Amino acid sequence: MMRTRSLILVSIFAALTAIGAFIRVPIPYVPFTLQYLFCALAGIILGARLGALSQLLYVVIGLIGIPVFTEGGGLYYIFKPTFGYLIGFIVAAYVIGKIKDNIKELTFLKAIFALLLGLFFIYLFGVLYLYAIYNLYLGKNISLYFAFFYGFVVCIAGDLLLTVFVAYISIKILPILRKSGYVD
Repeated sequence: MMRTRSLILVSIFAALTAIGAFIRVPIPYVPFTLQYLFCALAGIILGARLGALSQLLYVVIGLIGIPVFTEGGGLYYIFKPTFGYLIGFIVAAYVIGKIKDNIKELTFLKAIFALLLGLFFIYLFGVLYLYAIYNLYLGKNISLYFAFFYGFVVCIAGDLLLTVFVAYISIKILPILRKSGYVD
């Protein structure tokens, strides 16, 4: 059974990810947002299970109709080309947290590795979903190169900067949170 503190932290990171959806830079097809920042922090700080749960909660809240995604909310959102990135957030938080949970001491380079692996899954799900929705649902024939270019190449620079930022912040904040008893 989850402790109250865990429930609060999961809820906070779900809310932060929702806030991150509205801090965005509009670029074609896939806007740049701060959702990855909070997804990555959830994985690093909360660990695999709770980090993924925070992102799952965020997605479920959006799917039930609360407008927490970059373009609103509702069950129809699964037909949006960018929904794959949201699935990727759940997987990424789990992967990042799992790596962090299995490391004795988190260093900057180990954090970078965990974050880049998580980011890989966000883009894997995101680009493939973008390609599939455009071709199978929207009836617009786009190439895999097109999906890769607009779903990855155009977006990755900002996420790489966020990766460095999260790695730096996490090695500074985790010891403090552990010492204060907020995280294990």
